[in-house]
Amino acid sequence: MSRAEQPSRRSVLAAAVVAAVAGGPAPAAAEDAEDPAQARSRFVDNRAWTTYADWRDGTARGTRAVAGARPGVVLDVPAGTVDYTDPHTGRTATWEYATWTSPVHRLSVPSAEAIASWNAHTPGGSWLQVELRGTYTDGTNTPWYVMGRWAAGDRDIKRTSVDDQSDGRSSIATDTFAIDDPSTAPRLASYRLRLTLYRKPGTKSTPTVWRLGAMGSDVPDRFTVPASTPGLARELAVPRYSQDIHQGQYPEYDNGGEAWCSPTSSQMIIEYWGGRLTPEQLAWVDPSYADPQVCHAARFTYDHQYAGCGNWPFNAAYAATFKGLQGVVTRLGSLTDLETLIAAGIPAMTSQSFLAGELTGAGYGTAGHLMTVIGFTGDGDVIANDPASPSNEAVRRVYQRREWENIWLRTKRYNAAGDVVSGTGGVCYLYFPAQPTAQQRLALAAVGVS
Repeated sequence: MSRAEQPSRRSVLAAAVVAAVAGGPAPAAAEDAEDPAQARSRFVDNRAWTTYADWRDGTARGTRAVAGARPGVVLDVPAGTVDYTDPHTGRTATWEYATWTSPVHRLSVPSAEAIASWNAHTPGGSWLQVELRGTYTDGTNTPWYVMGRWAAGDRDIKRTSVDDQSDGRSSIATDTFAIDDPSTAPRLASYRLRLTLYRKPGTKSTPTVWRLGAMGSDVPDRFTVPASTPGLARELAVPRYSQDIHQGQYPEYDNGGEAWCSPTSSQMIIEYWGGRLTPEQLAWVDPSYADPQVCHAARFTYDHQYAGCGNWPFNAAYAATFKGLQGVVTRLGSLTDLETLIAAGIPAMTSQSFLAGELTGAGYGTAGHLMTVIGFTGDGDVIANDPASPSNEAVRRVYQRREWENIWLRTKRYNAAGDVVSGTGGVCYLYFPAQPTAQQRLALAAVGVS
């Protein structure tokens, strides 16, 4: 299980597009179900800067756009130096820095929440910070909010979210910008992202950022969602890893394996795409531990402020440290969306919370848990690699479609005490090739990701 979700951490295709990707006939739509593509387009807005033209279009202070198979932005001529005291080590160091600021992106969905994602390479002696500044629908501005301070390693700084950021109308909850009172407050109408790249003075080391973006959303409060109609039967061959077999291992990373659902799921999908860790990278892990790559994923997704491995953008950024992969955090609208992805060979990690009796066959309840959707049965039920399992062999589960869909997509639920608490509203991590096939590009675009 993951740590309990923060209170404010909470839509593709119609059946015809599933058929286009899968090559099969389109199933009939449920009479009372909304087209998931229409639902998602009304609730979710994704924007990412990834191309050479994108990087040239931003405002650079000491950064430079680089072309190539995977365009990006690097630190060129430092704009200055800054002393940074790491709150988790107490050490102060001087860093050269440069910045890149995106153009203003006007959201197609005035949003109650926003989550940033980035993909980058940070060699030793370098790190980066991502910030968001927004304009509300009433024309006033937010402060510059820190969405994460990140490095692939943990020797230069400790990657961290930043607490206690608020202007009285919006706040940052670990990795999520959230309007404090969506019932009365204005929404986020537009935003800019600012990227600050850091390196040790006098060196030529630089972060390279290939992808930077954010997902804004305004999913309506709901305890239930319309049922989707099954449209695909396929299962992907995704590796199976249990988090439970790591209980008690490396408790400094969120108390050990019992809380490692996110990095365990991340590692499954990374290896599905061919990502592998070398013996040298795994040399720090106790050789008596099975699946040392899961321990590695926990360490290198760990958020030292949140004190957990479930920071959504940190997991996506970790996936992109593997050659040829990129990762984003988004929201989807229905299981039809997931069928679209599975049809193109793209598994997905989903975030959900539920009581023990709400998901038949799970055998547990959780305030927040990540699992990997790898396919659908002939009846449309969900095939998931659930890391909350006693062994790797037990990881593959089949969950009832209707139960699973509602648990994942709702934004409100009752906890064991009968209190109303939040659900994740369709949050999903997607990891996919940096150079996707035409079929994969079609599927990703269908669910709002480019």
